Amino acid sequence: MDFSGKTHKEAYHKAPDLITTNLKVLHYAFTIVNDIGLPVNIDLKQSDLFITINGKLEYSEAYKALKALFQKKINGELAFELSDTYGFPIDLTELMARENGFTVDMDAYEAALSEQKNRSRAATAIDTGDWLTIKDDESVEFTGYDETETVAHIIKYRKVSAKGKDQYQIVLDKTPFYAESGGQVGDRGELVFPDGEIIEVTDTKKENGLIVHFTDKLPANPSDALTAIVDAQRRHSTEANHSATHLLHAAMKQVLGSHVNQKGSLVNADYLRFDFSHFAKVTDEELAKIEAIVNEKIRENIALKEERSVLYAEAIQSGVTALFGEKYGEYVRVITFDDNFSKELCGGTHVRATGQVGYFKITAENAVAAGVRRIEAITGIAAETYINEQSHLLQQVKDLLKNPKDVAKSIESLLEENAKLKKEIEKSILEKSSGLKDELAKKAQEINGVNFIAERVDLPNADAVKNLAYNLKDIVPNLYLVLAAEINGKPNITVMIANNLVKEKDLHAGNIVKELAKEVKGGGGGQPFYATAGGSDASGIDNALQKAKSFI
Repeated sequence: MDFSGKTHKEAYHKAPDLITTNLKVLHYAFTIVNDIGLPVNIDLKQSDLFITINGKLEYSEAYKALKALFQKKINGELAFELSDTYGFPIDLTELMARENGFTVDMDAYEAALSEQKNRSRAATAIDTGDWLTIKDDESVEFTGYDETETVAHIIKYRKVSAKGKDQYQIVLDKTPFYAESGGQVGDRGELVFPDGEIIEVTDTKKENGLIVHFTDKLPANPSDALTAIVDAQRRHSTEANHSATHLLHAAMKQVLGSHVNQKGSLVNADYLRFDFSHFAKVTDEELAKIEAIVNEKIRENIALKEERSVLYAEAIQSGVTALFGEKYGEYVRVITFDDNFSKELCGGTHVRATGQVGYFKITAENAVAAGVRRIEAITGIAAETYINEQSHLLQQVKDLLKNPKDVAKSIESLLEENAKLKKEIEKSILEKSSGLKDELAKKAQEINGVNFIAERVDLPNADAVKNLAYNLKDIVPNLYLVLAAEINGKPNITVMIANNLVKEKDLHAGNIVKELAKEVKGGGGGQPFYATAGGSDASGIDNALQKAKSFI
């Protein structure tokens, strides 16, 4: 490469920006030397790339890339890697290139971008195989309303691959497994075969009227009869939470008004989530009333009344609650807990009587959208565990407060006292900082028109150090200040520089503090006039303070 005459001068002046633009993606050091005799050091810390132009060429892959730069077109693949890997926008790369008389190979950039998109699609694509039929009769019977175990046969199955993992979907002629629907999660359980093989069912969903069981493997003999067994404990917990949502819905209408309607729900074995229409935050008093009504209905142990295959028109005429916007067929299923309390259209599974819910406890209430609120709650053993934990926590608080009669009032008094003490401490720190300000101002050394102060200070927090630095800047002209403090066992360094020195002396607080931070095994940065750094080795504070003078 010819670096002589006008070409090498242009290269010398343009190289830093161009290399920054296009070679930030190269993760190794290389040296390029020309005959200018002047060093150009480019330190790109984010990519650990160090480049020096100072003599003749040392051949490398990096040199090849640099050579491409001086052919007036920036490599589009490198520009893409700069954008994709380091987040450097392509439009900024183009702008910097234009400013230096170069162009970006956008065809190569677009090709690299397209290739990356294809790779991403391939990585996330779901490859669904064809159904393999074992029985021609595809009629499916759901037995889960009445039992949790059913003898069945596999009708068909298929393999689904996603993210390098194979999974199988199995359809049975009979199944007790409830498929995810209406906010209730799908059942889990096992498929048990005569030869002793057990296939775990990890989820159950609906697809085109079929109940699809998800498994991680296929049985050795798919045509054999099997016993489909639902995880009964998980199902019961889910049923308790589902029945509780019906009781909750009815109780909310009583307490908040008839305008309350369900907007969404999630029911699983761990908790229930119920979204509803309401115009304001539900108060603590209202939540307590709702909770009390639900628990009263649980104690009444109201028997489940289930009606299957009811004409939709007849169900609506009977006063049943239907979800607004939900599509129902000609025949529906009605779930009732007391004709005068809760009567809803529902296809989910439920407890046989409300007493099986055990106990109901609201754990959260918040907004999810304009005019839509959300309640989260737990039931049964989960509610019992939650209450015991809260009771234990309250007892711990009482013990710490020496068993006061009114815990809330005692905590309120402590908070007031704490706030008062904080103000007194802040006042004390300000007074100490003010005294330090006058003391440090007297220690300023005048060096080449700069008033230099580098001192260790004993202050409790970074805000106090910052406050001291700004106060000194107000009273000491031409200030170059370095303060070091040990805060919570960690070194803290602050650099403050008068605005006029930033321009006149080319001092930069951010750059200086980065160098000083090396002495305390840390890092930092900031603005030209103010910057801070932290570290892990307080023993290096004295070295940092001594080093500070070298920047004048």
